[in-house]
Amino acid sequence: MTDFRRGVRLGIDVGRARVGVARSDPDGLLATPVETVARDDASIARLLAIGDEHAVFEFVVGLPISLNGGDTPSTADARAFAQALAEASTVPVRLVDERLSTVSAHSALRGAGRTQRESRRIVDQVAAVVLLQQALDVEKSTGRPPGFPVPPEQEHA
Repeated sequence: MTDFRRGVRLGIDVGRARVGVARSDPDGLLATPVETVARDDASIARLLAIGDEHAVFEFVVGLPISLNGGDTPSTADARAFAQALAEASTVPVRLVDERLSTVSAHSALRGAGRTQRESRRIVDQVAAVVLLQQALDVEKSTGRPPGFPVPPEQEHA
């Protein structure tokens, strides 16, 4: 059995207009949608409030990396958002590779019979569920936290 850090995590899918939010159960079995937050000056405060509401021990922010592993136009935006969240929060923030989470979310919604227009309000939450579930699964299979902390942890000499 690998080491798994017990506690509720909040998964965050950062978009230009909206931020999808999902949460895990304390045992890390399942990620579920929470809400879609408007991307504006109040986004960080709302995420902190949601974090308090669910007593989270960690924020998991999706990092949109291209299929070949490079940066995309959204990569710098997600890093800056995660940094702002980390600076405003006492709860640790981690960035995790979220390749294809939004594509997977759209696919799942289409499979459920929803049109793109019907899905617009919830696709960000579903993408947050996909990225958080992937992060939970990675930690369970490797015994190591997924992604990397923001800001990077300092080496102690």
